[in-house]
Amino acid sequence: MKTFLKKFSNKNKAEEDEIEEEVEEIEEEIEEDDDEWLEDKEEGQLSIDVYQTAEKLVVKSTIAGVKPNDIDISIDNDMLTIRGKREMINEVSESDYLYRECYWGSFSRSIILPFEVKANKIDAFLENGVLTVTLPKAQSEKKISIKVKEK
Repeated sequence: MKTFLKKFSNKNKAEEDEIEEEVEEIEEEIEEDDDEWLEDKEEGQLSIDVYQTAEKLVVKSTIAGVKPNDIDISIDNDMLTIRGKREMINEVSESDYLYRECYWGSFSRSIILPFEVKANKIDAFLENGVLTVTLPKAQSEKKISIKVKEK
């Protein structure tokens, strides 16, 4: 940066230093704003297992530390979305941590449903820290064969 200022300005050393300090301050403010933005918007991805039986689709997830009221499950067209927030109860100083692997904060997961489900019959429950969402399959039409005719 200094060589740029020296080459392209007719400023003396004091003015160059002042401009350089202002540029560095602006760059630091931009970096801080970027970090704050990331903190506000960062969201963890919920790990899930999905399987089917003849009658239903089942989605399971370990979701310990979350109350049922802090979980939002929705379906929009063929997309199932699970959102929630895991709150840290006691604050611990960063310097006191030896390991920090658990995720605290907002999380979500969306999956495209592989077939139609009976939206009014969906069931969700939380037991021992495991969320289970059961989506009954909608009655599929019987397979119909269509004979092709020649004209």
